Amino acid sequence: MSWDFETPPEFELKLAWMREFMREEVWPLEVLVDDLPQAAFFARLGSLQDEVKRRGLWASHLPPELGGQGMGQVNLALMHEVEGTSFWGPIVFGNNAPDTGNAELLALFGTPEQKARWLYPLLDKKIFSAFSMTEPENAGSDPVTLSTTAVMEGDQWVLNGHKWFTTNGMVASLLIVMAVTDPDAEPHRRASMLLVPRETSGVRVVRNVPTLGGDERWGFGHAELYYEDVRVSKASILGERGAGFELAQHRLGPGRIHHCMRWLGQSRRAFDIMCERALQRHASGGPLASKQTVQNWIADSAAEMQAARLMTLHAAWMMDRHGQKAARKEISMIKFFGAQVLFNVIDRAIQTCGALGYSADLPLEAMYRTARGARIYDGADEVHRQTVARLVLRDYQAPPSGVPSDHIPSRREAARGRFAELLELAFANP
Repeated sequence: MSWDFETPPEFELKLAWMREFMREEVWPLEVLVDDLPQAAFFARLGSLQDEVKRRGLWASHLPPELGGQGMGQVNLALMHEVEGTSFWGPIVFGNNAPDTGNAELLALFGTPEQKARWLYPLLDKKIFSAFSMTEPENAGSDPVTLSTTAVMEGDQWVLNGHKWFTTNGMVASLLIVMAVTDPDAEPHRRASMLLVPRETSGVRVVRNVPTLGGDERWGFGHAELYYEDVRVSKASILGERGAGFELAQHRLGPGRIHHCMRWLGQSRRAFDIMCERALQRHASGGPLASKQTVQNWIADSAAEMQAARLMTLHAAWMMDRHGQKAARKEISMIKFFGAQVLFNVIDRAIQTCGALGYSADLPLEAMYRTARGARIYDGADEVHRQTVARLVLRDYQAPPSGVPSDHIPSRREAARGRFAELLELAFANP
């Protein structure tokens, strides 16, 4: 197996432009959100998106025939690392969640009519979309327990159910709803995905659920919805009937890589703040950077970020070379490992900055609140750990001897039998 740790020079130039663009054009918008009306703010976002399009970096998650750049997962991961330094970065570059995953679903499984109605406006950022799967009554970590139903009546699906944490559900034009269409099928063939216009009669948006991250603004956030006798056409099903879980995996695999690289962008920003403050702040006769504890925090953070980065790029490489199924273990590993690294680095940065880090005068406190959600969404850490352990254990079997294969007394007895002649000669010629 060969390895190459260099980014192609022509792509590195694009990444360098992105870093400067993010710092000079996108980061300043973070501190103006509360000062600008929504229309003015989004007009500025639109001008930045136009510049990204001129640079050929728009919607890089999709192939060129669908208006994307066909970057591949490794290059896309490197882009997300840069974009992830700000909440607004992915929106500016046209590959923000949940629209990215929803666009990929439509591109892979949508009919020509579905693509014309939803995919192309979504790629042009003329509309937003939402993925409506999580239910408050059922464990999100066990999606086979979904209770939202879709029943065929004549030539229409009739949906009934209760969903929440439907990200951007309040502003989305399109809701991709996961519902049980075949209750008597085996567990992972019970559900299907349906395309539901949000303005459809019976769709009741209750609220945006307040969260620790506090990211509810201008209608964006995580919506709670009821589907009450919602009727959509038979042609509204996405992909095959009963293939909802299979489609969800197509959506979530790349999405987890994107999340992990965005977290690395956030981690790097927090790390930079920590290092600056450690050099700037003096206590007990010297800068914090001279204190062994702070040095340990810096060293541990640097090592953890590098490990998470290499693991994530390796998972992206596996997807590019061998497909998503082959990268399942690697994707699950980076999900729980990357989420913990994000939390660790931000926590150390706050501790290094002290009261300033705890205050809202630095972005660390907002990062910290948002980071806590990373261990829950796209599959709780515990579920991914279980997946990794199960896949690892497939390569092992219990030794029939009843003791580990490296059991020294058993090995000694076997070695004596194998080298009996050598032992006999050794004792005969002391």
